[in-house]
Amino acid sequence: MDDLPPVGLGTMGIDDPNRVAAAIDAGYRHLDTASVYDNEAVVGEGIARADTPREELFVATKLWIDDLAPERVRPATEAALERLGLDSVDLLYVHRPRGDYKPAETLPEIDAVHDDGLTERVGVSNFLRGDLELARQHLDVDLFANQIELHPYWVEEATIADAREHDYAVVGYSPLANGDVFDDPVLQDIAADRDATVAQVAIAWCLERADAVIPKGTSRAHQRENLAAADLDLSGDDLARIDAIERENEVFPE
Repeated sequence: MDDLPPVGLGTMGIDDPNRVAAAIDAGYRHLDTASVYDNEAVVGEGIARADTPREELFVATKLWIDDLAPERVRPATEAALERLGLDSVDLLYVHRPRGDYKPAETLPEIDAVHDDGLTERVGVSNFLRGDLELARQHLDVDLFANQIELHPYWVEEATIADAREHDYAVVGYSPLANGDVFDDPVLQDIAADRDATVAQVAIAWCLERADAVIPKGTSRAHQRENLAAADLDLSGDDLARIDAIERENEVFPE
């Protein structure tokens, strides 16, 4: 997991390749997209426009639920690579264990595209503990990551515990809770005390639980701000105050 940059760029909703290129030029090395975002071509063009060599980037994409039937996995993966303009990705996720997903049939095909070099690593997204147990039964390749919603208002402790038990990465998405964190008085107070932004505090808190987070950032200022959150050290008291926030709000429920 040492090769997984801790703060990546979540690209859902980004439709301008220059924003992707700007993020790379600002220092991002972890880019996260998905076929259902309908912007893999945008991300690929951003990679092409940036000055950073491809081999220095960690690029992840995801297969959507209607591409998880066994006969769809390879053509869907090849189509994603074509849109990205890449020969392979660093990480290919199963986006959700829904739709055409059948572990015993889908996952051997995921193994096959991995074995053939279309992806260097295999991950899952939005998988709960039972889903993860089934995945381990049917995957030959080691699971590299589970990407889950993670922010001060939503923590799947059992899912994170599974990752620690079985030694794979947790990647947190939506660390800003769709913008809800900006109005939180606890986060505002900590940000003021730490001479940081609320976004940085939320991301730093997530990094205490996850190996990486992928906040979306469209402006250059926000991109740089989010990236710098990896260097923010929160105290034990800061973490406890955020942990004590009594609110549950899943932004992307099943």
